[in-house]
Amino acid sequence: MATKTISISEDAYKRLASLKKGNESFSVVIKRITGGSALSKIQGLLSKEQTDIAEKEIKRARKEHSRMRERKIKTLVGELKEWSA
Repeated sequence: MATKTISISEDAYKRLASLKKGNESFSVVIKRITGGSALSKIQGLLSKEQTDIAEKEIKRARKEHSRMRERKIKTLVGELKEWSA
């Protein structure tokens, strides 16, 4: 794993160090306090079958949302044309 050196004030270092739990590294502390990835929090909770179902439902919902957005845009464009006529 690559590492980076950063410069922080003494006060910032003390604040960060005070947030450490047990033997946590500063990298772990930073990831924890900045939220990390929401997906990493649920990784492994769903079975493969449940994951497939969720993925299909998300794709379906996105398509439906796109269709609704397109209908709204067409309606608005039509109304603008009527108003400008």
